[in-house]
Amino acid sequence: MPDALNQLDALDLAARLRRRDISAREVVQAHLDRIEQVNPAVNALVTLDPEGALAAAARADERLVRGAAVPPLHGLPIAFKDTHLTRGMRTTHGSPLFADHVPDEDDLLVERLQRAGAIRLGKTNVPEFAAGSHTFNPVFGTTRNPYDTTRSAGGSSGGGAAALAAGLQPLADGSDMGGSLRNPASFCNVVGLRPTPGRVPRHPGRDLWDTLSVPGPMGRTVADTALLLSAMAGPDPRSPVSLETPGETFRVPLDGDLRGLRIAWTPDLAGHAPAEADVLAVLEPQLRILEELGCRVDTACPDLTGADATFRTLRAHSFDLALGDLLDSDRQALKPSIVENIEQGRRLTVADLNTATATRSRLHLGTLDFFSRYDLLLAPVSQVTPFDAELEYPREVAGRPTRSYLDWMRSAYLISVLGVPALSVPAGFTPGGLPVGLQFIGPPRADLAVLRAGHAYESATRHGRRRPDLPAG
Repeated sequence: MPDALNQLDALDLAARLRRRDISAREVVQAHLDRIEQVNPAVNALVTLDPEGALAAAARADERLVRGAAVPPLHGLPIAFKDTHLTRGMRTTHGSPLFADHVPDEDDLLVERLQRAGAIRLGKTNVPEFAAGSHTFNPVFGTTRNPYDTTRSAGGSSGGGAAALAAGLQPLADGSDMGGSLRNPASFCNVVGLRPTPGRVPRHPGRDLWDTLSVPGPMGRTVADTALLLSAMAGPDPRSPVSLETPGETFRVPLDGDLRGLRIAWTPDLAGHAPAEADVLAVLEPQLRILEELGCRVDTACPDLTGADATFRTLRAHSFDLALGDLLDSDRQALKPSIVENIEQGRRLTVADLNTATATRSRLHLGTLDFFSRYDLLLAPVSQVTPFDAELEYPREVAGRPTRSYLDWMRSAYLISVLGVPALSVPAGFTPGGLPVGLQFIGPPRADLAVLRAGHAYESATRHGRRRPDLPAG
């Protein structure tokens, strides 16, 4: 029973729990057993509260016995990203400065998921202050890819993605500025959605108007990811950019077909993000599958001129705003790349910010024009396959040397600038057994359409059903 529970989709688990075929205590214990067996090999969960989780599971079971209505995530265990505040449980941000930090409040996302019935297991690993798409930090070390533990699990939501793939939890929360939901999903053969900005509101934060970084869901299937989104999404007055669409909009069947869909495919974002040959060797055959599903597929890409500089400018500004005080008080405790990011923010001029703002506005209008001709844009999630976990970042991409830890993430972060929903769906494996994800990108606010397209593709291919063969203990 425990092994079977670890492999069930979240939707299936939720249905069995509501029917009382299984108990929340059984589900939580099965995942705790799996964590004990497998987590030492992957280092995905870094803080664990087994007693608290089992006590919460007992309360969930008692509620169902009393005949009370139960919320959509009733009894489903989840460990929260270690950058999301959890009241009474330490939130380290992967930094020695916060190694013993215990918040007295929950992030809005954490609050919502627990109100929806999720049971808090603990926390998942992150890069230091979520900087970069490879999960390692001086507090907990490196998270490893469940499909090959010598490789990166991606980041910054790498702990969550690895925990999903390894069967340590059925759902995972995350956040995405430059690919932090999509890259780890691609690397770990799970699903990750960067929602339209405002779809999942943020609170607290120093810049509640920010639309570059967004919270979002991950799951082992597109339907599970939509289920988690339904509990995350919906307006909140504390978030000035939150969208009015209620979360339950996404708690609907995703079944349908793709016939007549107009799809644009770009292997390299029109030359802005060249991908390695082994990535394209997996992705390009997927186009034939989409054509067989009734799609018209062209090679096309929106104009991304200026998107790279815009992302880097806005990101640097956000780092100075969020972490500048720490640079002044504890510079030596920050990793060099974070120091550099903050200092880049401090060197920005009004002219730099003006240019970035105007360019992003132009890109938005160009994106709307592009999606008047196409329903979806498809692209690689990542330009590389999971790389050596001992490296900070790949030293070259498609024969071009990288100068910083951002350079290999262009295929994700250039899309972030556009303010559109983007979904990473498992698309197959290299001959060496490394996962590769396909990025489904839609017009602004078309999150449900993107989920439906990803679900249809997933149903036809079933790449995400291949699970890793992990050593225990």
